[in-house]
Amino acid sequence: MLEPTPSTANRHTAPATAAVPASAVVPTARRPFTAAFRALVALAALTGIVLDSVDSDDLGRLFSYFTIQSNILVAVTFAWAAQRAWTARPALSPRITGAALLFISITGLVFHFVLSNDSSGFSMTSERTPLESIANQLLHTVTPLAAALDWLLLTAPGGFLLRHAWQWLAYPLLYLPFALVRGALLDPGTEGRYPYPFLDVDLHGYEGIAVNAVVFGLAFYGLALVLVLLDRIRPHLRGPRNRISPLGSGPLK
Repeated sequence: MLEPTPSTANRHTAPATAAVPASAVVPTARRPFTAAFRALVALAALTGIVLDSVDSDDLGRLFSYFTIQSNILVAVTFAWAAQRAWTARPALSPRITGAALLFISITGLVFHFVLSNDSSGFSMTSERTPLESIANQLLHTVTPLAAALDWLLLTAPGGFLLRHAWQWLAYPLLYLPFALVRGALLDPGTEGRYPYPFLDVDLHGYEGIAVNAVVFGLAFYGLALVLVLLDRIRPHLRGPRNRISPLGSGPLK
């Protein structure tokens, strides 16, 4: 007796089933620890901003600082990421999380190695009130370190692409004309006319500012490239079975 021939329908449905993405078969699990940590990072950034705002007599000047703006981006990004982790939704795009990481890393590194360094030539050391001191540590130390820990411990490697490095520079580059135009519109001698000493036209002139912009721009691009490289070579600390892409779209290739 002849064996029955497999139906045409069966021959065509098998490959289609095999092509279904892993994320469509295995649902993304809730990540309560990750959600809680990211919520705390967002809260730290928000607390630092609020404390600085309470102690400031010029909110326009305060919100012109790259420090405040980058921490606002961290607060928004990490709150968003926390919500997605809590509700078992796929992680945010590495393009977004990498941008937040780069910007807050710039904030921390420039503060500790340039603005707080008397030998840098661009120091901004001054007496601070207790509220300013707390806000200063939250915005320049706590959030950069927490963002780095989140990237290293709670995200899958390999999400950052080479093209992200120059795309992330759009905001720092746009910050330059913002700071210069704002300063040009304020009266000479206005306190905080230029947010940082290396952008102070009165001290360095526009030629000096152009040189500083090139030096800092190259340094920021180098930092972005380092993040991309480290993201590719760092180990996955959760183990092989959890090697899902940062977007939750299947195994990392």
